[in-house]
Formats: sequence, C-alpha cells, structure tokens
Amino acid sequence: MGAARKISPAEGRLGVLMPGMGAVATTFMAGVELIKKGFGDPVGSLTQLGTIRLGKRTEERNPKIKEFVPLAELGDLVFGGWDAFPDDAYEAAVVAGVLEKEHLNTVRDELKRVRPWPAVFDERYVGRLEATHRKRYSSLREAAEQVREDIRRFKRENGLERVVMISCASTEAYLQVQDVHTTVEAFERGLDESSPAISPAMIYAYAAIMEGVPYANGSPSLAVDIPALVQLATERGVPIAGKDYKTGQTWMKTVVAPGIKARMLGMEGWFSTNILGNRDGEVLDAPENLKSKEVSKLSVLDYILQPDVYPELYGKLSHLVKINYYPPRGDAKEGWDNIDIFGWLGYPMQIKINFLARDSILAAPIVLDLALFLDLAQRASMGGIQEWLSFYFKSPMVPPELYPEHDLFIQLMKLKNTLRTIMGEEVIHHTGLDYYED
Repeated sequence: MGAARKISPAEGRLGVLMPGMGAVATTFMAGVELIKKGFGDPVGSLTQLGTIRLGKRTEERNPKIKEFVPLAELGDLVFGGWDAFPDDAYEAAVVAGVLEKEHLNTVRDELKRVRPWPAVFDERYVGRLEATHRKRYSSLREAAEQVREDIRRFKRENGLERVVMISCASTEAYLQVQDVHTTVEAFERGLDESSPAISPAMIYAYAAIMEGVPYANGSPSLAVDIPALVQLATERGVPIAGKDYKTGQTWMKTVVAPGIKARMLGMEGWFSTNILGNRDGEVLDAPENLKSKEVSKLSVLDYILQPDVYPELYGKLSHLVKINYYPPRGDAKEGWDNIDIFGWLGYPMQIKINFLARDSILAAPIVLDLALFLDLAQRASMGGIQEWLSFYFKSPMVPPELYPEHDLFIQLMKLKNTLRTIMGEEVIHHTGLDYYED
C-alpha cells in the first residue's frame, strides 16, 4: 500500500452552481431533494450506489464508494446558478417536462427558492434562444467580474466555504482554439478587448477558476478545454473536467465498441441517428451548434478502435452521426444505431440498437457524481485536469501529449484506482496470478 493523500474533511455545506438551469439542472436538483425526503433512489449515481473492491477477492472488502472516500452528504448540497430565462427552478422544471407534477410538487418549495441570476449571453454562440434574463456589461472582463461577484455573494449568503460549478448550459456554436486561447495573458487581454473568440462558457470557467471553484463542462462547447484555462487551473490548483456528458447513444458506443474490438471483429460502418425535442434539441437545430456535438460524438470510435493499429479491421470504417430536432419527443430522446461488422473469413453481420432514453434522467446522476468528486479532488489538493473523471464525458480532457481513453471499462478502472490511490489502498490490476502461483 502507498501513503494516503491528505484530504480535508467535508465539513459544512457544499454549494453547487450551474450555468444553465434547464432540464438537466432542474432534474438534478429536484431529484436530490426527492431523495433526501425518501421519495426516490439515486439510481445511476456511482457515488451513492457504487461499491469498490479493496485488496484481494478473498478479503471480501467491498464498501460503498461513499463510505470509502469522504464525500459531501446529499443533505449538505446548496443549489444556485444562471440562466437566460428568469424562471425559478420549479417553473423551469415544469417547462422542461421531465419529471411528473406529483414529484415536482413534493419539492415545490425547495425548487421555488432557487432563482437564477442573469446569464452571460451571446447570440453568436446560441442563436436559437431569445434570452430574456441576461447580464449587461461593457466588456467581457466586466462580465467575468459579475460572475465572480455572483459566486462570492452565493457563498456569503449561504455561509459556504466550498463551492463547485457544473455547467449544464446549452451547446455553443463550434469553435476551434485560437491565439486568444493559448495563454493566460492572451486570454485576459481578450477579456479586456471583448474578443469575439471568448464564449460565455469560457467566461464562467474563468470566473470559477479565479474564485478557486472546481469546474466541469457538461456540453461539447469549447469552455475550460483551452490551453489558457488549463494553465490557469493548474497554476491555481483548481480541479477541472469535461467535456460533454456521456449519457445516451455515445455511452452505448463506449460499451459496445470495446466488446467488438476485444473479440477482434471487424467493422465497416456505424450509422447513428437521433431525435430529441428539449431545449438542447432546439439549440442543436442550428448547424453551427450541431457541429460541436457531432465532433464530440464522432471522436469516440476512432480512439476506441484504433484504426491505425488495426487497419485490416477498422481502417475503412464509415462513421456517421445525425441529430434531428423533433419537438414532440421532448426530453425522451431516441437513438438508432446500425453497426455493420464482419467476422471469420470476412463474413458480414449486423448489430442494431434502438435506445429510447430520457436524457436528463441519465444526466442528473452524472451532475451529482461530478459535484461530489470534484469537491473531493479539491480537498485532496488535486488541481488541473482530472482525467480520472473521463468516465462521465464524451470528450475527456487530457494533457496535449496524451490521447483520451474512451473505453468505458478502462475509464471505470482508472476512476476506482484513483480513489484507491488517494486513500492509500493498492490499485487493482486483475492479473490474478498470485492466486495460483506461490
């Protein structure tokens, strides 16, 4: 065993701030309040239901993760955030239409107390939304300072020492790294000059880091995933993670594709199409926003299948992803996948998947886990990129010299081994030879 990291205790309450208080954020908040009252279970949450094996299988040590590492309690969570619309969390949840009225009315008072602050908003990045609740500022520097003051006020008014920021905002228009994103100095100069290449998502991420608040990006937008903000987070010792919650169709790819590769079966094509009708679907109906999501979704198979290593199996793979806005579907999105594979002697086969998913139901426990794990990372002095949280993202953040690991099972092993390491337990390597050899 190695030495355990020094981890500050999870004393007091933990603030959870969310840019974007739509379907995902309100489903998360309502769910936590319902669970606290005994009206539901935290299904889908690794921190609440997951266990972790310690030592050899013969030792039979399998505590729950929340009993193994010092995580904040659900009863200690305090919510706040920003949105481009003024609806409180209850009204926003009703509009989102994810949870039944019976559930929402049970926690109506708790949700009514969560009123969003005006959002940093730029039509160039989310043109399909007509914001009615937005900040007024003369420069992006002023916008960032307003967000920082919101964070400080939230902490004062709620008596908080610890806060995390989990972005649940809509997908922004596609953007590539530019000169203003390369260094902290260039980025801060861009704030002063109101560079059009600095998006609202970046302003929230910058404000969080400057206030010492761990940050996770749940959308495919280029937010904290730029060299300047990675540098800033590393220098200031602030944990960051992202991007794009891995919920429906891409989650299935990270489950199925490793199985196909493990058996050394070939693949000629993977065609994916989706329909969804919530606010995210409306935003993605714009081509420039859709591209951000498509790039995030398309990257997964290349990294898992490694066509450069296995050209005879995956070198001619045709991978297509389509996303369609269909208002009647609401939050209950549907994804179809057709996978053309081949086996022994090149004989063709097919796999078809039809996944009727509830997007926010799948995302809510991810928000919870990220909030608790990022707070743990902060208390364990683990600043900068948290690659061990790749398990939750379509496009995991890694240093520039590394490629991201997309295999869900490798990601889970990485996550649990990180927890074992910081607690001074041996990592699990699964060779098993010690059971059979003296």
